[in-house]
Amino acid sequence: MLWYTSPCMKKHENLRHLRITIGTDHAGYALKETLKKHLIQKGVDVIDVGTFSEESIDYPIIAKKVAEVMLAEKIPGVFLGGSGFGECMAGNKIPGIRASRCSTVEDAIITRRHNDANMLNVGGRMITPQEAVEILDAFLETPFDPSSGQDGARHIRRLAQLHEIDGYPYH
Repeated sequence: MLWYTSPCMKKHENLRHLRITIGTDHAGYALKETLKKHLIQKGVDVIDVGTFSEESIDYPIIAKKVAEVMLAEKIPGVFLGGSGFGECMAGNKIPGIRASRCSTVEDAIITRRHNDANMLNVGGRMITPQEAVEILDAFLETPFDPSSGQDGARHIRRLAQLHEIDGYPYH
């Protein structure tokens, strides 16, 4: 695990700097490096759990590493791969993880606003690096908003039901 501290850490509303963990299999390695650089330039601390090359690796191994850091540090995570689908499935197998595979900015906004997703999955072979940067920014900048929609309480109720399934308490 490598920890990258930005030289220009920004303070956020909670008076702590933003920290995120990121990981990928071999197919998302190049995109991971692009997103990591973008985050550091924005003043975000990045905990990189691998992989550190384009040598083939099984994505469930990285899913576990990303999730362990997310849950221990109570921070969001980004888990990349070729398509993002397998990575999303692996993330959602881990109690406490709410993974969402996003291919548009709108996907990222909705999954944060309504589902309180805490793991972003993106396919490095599916979108451009610029699209991935825009999706990542939307994911990190969009707060969970249970009051959105006609019956905002339903979002919290549904999240609690999801966490009853995996036995991990929601908040």
